[in-house]
Amino acid sequence: MHDDEVVLRVRVHGRVQGVWYRGWTVEQASRLGLSGWVRNRVDGTVEAQLRGSAEDVREMIRRCWTGPPAAAVTHVEETAETGPIEPGFRQWPTV
Repeated sequence: MHDDEVVLRVRVHGRVQGVWYRGWTVEQASRLGLSGWVRNRVDGTVEAQLRGSAEDVREMIRRCWTGPPAAAVTHVEETAETGPIEPGFRQWPTV
């Protein structure tokens, strides 16, 4: 990890499943050059781990508050993470 890189886990609440939120997240994160993953949770939230420059991760979190057009986000939780993340951004199965 570079000195200016951060790793955050986010949990997005609201109407975020069945609205293409995961696919949208992969597109947005890839455009920003972030690494990490996104997945649905059985509790109805979407969870993602984001690694990149502090500025790009902040921008992705800002975008998560809006999401794709059919989403209705009510809350975004953020938790600092550590550890390696493979390059690239992918969609994982629901847990």
